Amino acid sequence: MTLRDELRDLYENGHRKLPADVLEVMDRGAAELLATRIAENALTTGDRAPRFTLPSATGDEVSLDALLAEGPVVLTFYRGAWCPYCNLALRALQQHHDALTARGARLVAVSPQIPDESLTLTEKERLGFDVLSDLGSDVAKQYGIAFDLSDELGALYDRLGFELHRVNAGHARTLPLPATYVIDRAGVIRWAFVDADYSVRAEPSDILAALDSLTGPEPKKDRR
Repeated sequence: MTLRDELRDLYENGHRKLPADVLEVMDRGAAELLATRIAENALTTGDRAPRFTLPSATGDEVSLDALLAEGPVVLTFYRGAWCPYCNLALRALQQHHDALTARGARLVAVSPQIPDESLTLTEKERLGFDVLSDLGSDVAKQYGIAFDLSDELGALYDRLGFELHRVNAGHARTLPLPATYVIDRAGVIRWAFVDADYSVRAEPSDILAALDSLTGPEPKKDRR
């Protein structure tokens, strides 16, 4: 079963359990976000990857420059440990971690959560890659994938017990879109997946294929 299939099953099973009023708010929020066309304006293939230095779950400072010095980077953004779709996607990446590293790549995951939350997630899911904290989603903003929840949707998330104010260090309303980038050693984005739908994620096999293609000619700049 592909990650896409697992995510679809999770979505269908999860939505069957939600009250109608909750679904209405979530669907309205999803439609409003889609209407902004944020995914179409995010950084994509051919763009320069913005540099960053972020704390890992263990408190170490991790920079994109240092990662690129070792090889290509697979950079994935997720909303947080409270998001079951994020956790499923991270588990799928962990299952393919050996295949990623065999291609000389470093995988890093970035969320707006505090390091303590990242550490809990890392230990729970037994992740073998760095999980970084982008407090305030400043890096996500540079990649063009940060957005603010509506007051209505933010209040719903509070009601559901996600505690975004606490786990995001006071930045309760700002989240990143699901996004994954393959960045070559020159710092150029060579493959990009960005989607405004929180239930859709990059397929690991597509990421591996993108890494395999890095030996080919550099793609032309492609702004969607």
